[in-house]
Amino acid sequence: MTLPQTLPQMHPMTITDIHEAYAAGTTPEEIVAAVYARIADVADPGIFITLRDEADVIAEAKALGAFDPDKPLWGIPFAVKDNIDVAGLPTTAACPKWEYLPDEDAFVVARLRKAGAIVIGKTNLDQFATGLVGVRTPYGAPKNALDPAIVPGGSSGGSGVSVAHGIVSFALGTDTAGSGRVPAALNNIVGLKPSLGSWSASGSVPACRSIETISAFALTVEDAYRVHQVASGFDEKDAYARSIEAPGLFAIKAPLRIGIPDSNSIKFFGDDMQAASFAEGVALLAAAGHVIEPLDFSPFYAIAEMLYEGAWVAERNSVIDTLMADDPEAILPVTRKIVGKANDLSATDAFRGFYRLKELSRKVEPLLARLDVLAVPSIPTFYTVADLEADPVTPNSNLGTYTNFVNLLDMCGLAVPIPARSDGRPGSITLLASSGKDALIASLSACLETAGERRLGATSWPRPQRKPVADLPSGYVKLAVCGAHLEGLPLNWQLTDRNAYLIEATTSAPCYRFYALAGEGVKRPGMIRTAEKQANGIAVEVWAMPLAGLGSFLAGIPAPLGLGKVELASGEEVCGFICEATGAEGAEDITSLGSWRAYLKQG
Repeated sequence: MTLPQTLPQMHPMTITDIHEAYAAGTTPEEIVAAVYARIADVADPGIFITLRDEADVIAEAKALGAFDPDKPLWGIPFAVKDNIDVAGLPTTAACPKWEYLPDEDAFVVARLRKAGAIVIGKTNLDQFATGLVGVRTPYGAPKNALDPAIVPGGSSGGSGVSVAHGIVSFALGTDTAGSGRVPAALNNIVGLKPSLGSWSASGSVPACRSIETISAFALTVEDAYRVHQVASGFDEKDAYARSIEAPGLFAIKAPLRIGIPDSNSIKFFGDDMQAASFAEGVALLAAAGHVIEPLDFSPFYAIAEMLYEGAWVAERNSVIDTLMADDPEAILPVTRKIVGKANDLSATDAFRGFYRLKELSRKVEPLLARLDVLAVPSIPTFYTVADLEADPVTPNSNLGTYTNFVNLLDMCGLAVPIPARSDGRPGSITLLASSGKDALIASLSACLETAGERRLGATSWPRPQRKPVADLPSGYVKLAVCGAHLEGLPLNWQLTDRNAYLIEATTSAPCYRFYALAGEGVKRPGMIRTAEKQANGIAVEVWAMPLAGLGSFLAGIPAPLGLGKVELASGEEVCGFICEATGAEGAEDITSLGSWRAYLKQG
């Protein structure tokens, strides 16, 4: 693959690099001037649908005043997909007849600007966010930043390409079927799809409102996650909003169980280089000490196929049905054909779709329950613009192989660049986890993002090293459990439903006696601290529990159990289950067994 010539560039456009430049005396006006110089050098009119006047943006930059490092995005240039509102700039959703002029920013845009970020313009997209290819637009498709022969990816194509060229530090997209991940994979950048509801959708033109989220592209995971932390926030005006914390990144110590498609179900559509690239990415995860579990992905593929059937096609139609009826020629033929399927569907069909999704979701629940994360190819293969001209549907469908099921299963996702394939095309793996575990997958990505020699996007900038992070994200506390809350046991859901995650399996210090408590209902153990040293410690699991969920968890713990300080074999003291001395009355002493699982195995 022939890569583009290196553009004249002042310095890397990562958030960290720009803030270091500001601290050294660079002004926001200089950064803005560099942005517009880069736009001219790239010379791709398909990236932006609306570009702000440079003088206006410089005036906004000057108004920021002195550098304020306490504002996480101070002076950082970003772009916005043109189905998300920016006050004073038209919103088109890539349909001229849809154009309107909003008088206020979308909720997420307002949060980013309040944090100091500067909007450069509105980016091109597959019309009404219907597509994964990036060429379904009447405004002229953007070119892939690495190879113009390859599709740019969609529907957030302009946003992905603008970041890959280093024009802006980050860009907003939206993600229903993978629109926030596929362009990332095709342009060697990061694509973050947050947990549904953690980012407000107020002020955006939805494709499938019930499963869609605004998303972010960036050159690094650190930058993407910083944007996530700023953008996250409960919006009472958004009926689908949820309060989901966005703690900081943290060091992954314990081995995680990571599911991947098994050899019988994985799909690359004949692309052996893509298969080899994914295998290399999985090897990086294994080398970091994680446990890899191949899975039959057939149920996930079945869920993915539902996104363009029944209920969710009708949901797309609900947004543009008036335009479809009154002026169908205003809509591109391929978009009209896809959304028009809704006309042959009934409410009964929609409910059958909901029921089918529930049935398929139940099939994957036991698979996901024993795993911490899924790792999948971000895309199964690459397609050219010529491929799409010959067949506008099949390549688009194939690009969604590993993305379409994610939103339907309420998962968060992160497309992470890995070293390039042997032919020079970018490598990318997507990490997926249940809702609320955005920090987990972003933290896990370090072993992928920092591997090998790789440059950022289509620039000449080398991949930066990930900075060391704390062992535990802010807003979390370590919690030691020893009984029915252990992974796979009857009360473990009380941890996972509060977005807790497993850190490590270890033992207590040898200063506890261990009892099977008397009583009805779920069998429970009790650890009672003693003055004398015991022959062994007690097996425990240490979980990271959000502080916000700790109070309600404590309220449900019955006497004689409670929470206190538990000493681990390492000498560290963490929050954990303790038992009053009276709990030993009528209880069975099982200290010699050393673990609750060993006791249960005895029957």
